[in-house]
Amino acid sequence: MVDKKTKKIICVAGAEGRKHDYRLFKESKTYIHPTIKALVDTGYQGLQKKHINTDIPKKKSKKNPLTEEDKKNNSVISSSRVTVENVIRSVKIFRILAEKYRNRRKRFSLRLNLIAGISNFQL
Repeated sequence: MVDKKTKKIICVAGAEGRKHDYRLFKESKTYIHPTIKALVDTGYQGLQKKHINTDIPKKKSKKNPLTEEDKKNNSVISSSRVTVENVIRSVKIFRILAEKYRNRRKRFSLRLNLIAGISNFQL
């Protein structure tokens, strides 16, 4: 989780092996206050049922293409998420999330939290 205004990493969650974004979010049991607006990508389909104040881009399908209004809404959501994606990029520079982790699994969460702290410190 990233604060959009300060660009600081608030919360980091990791898991052993591959895990879907929304499943990882549910298992972390992170609470988002209902007044806070959550800007998420399409990997979090279903979050709007638990958190009412959520903006998720609409997906297109073969049978239901996006309307012009949906496309404009998706571009507004994605343009507001750019700052969050840049923070994720800054963490991926350290290669702990970008590539296969080949060190001790017990220390993965410690190292991930340290990298998040370094990223916050750089700000």
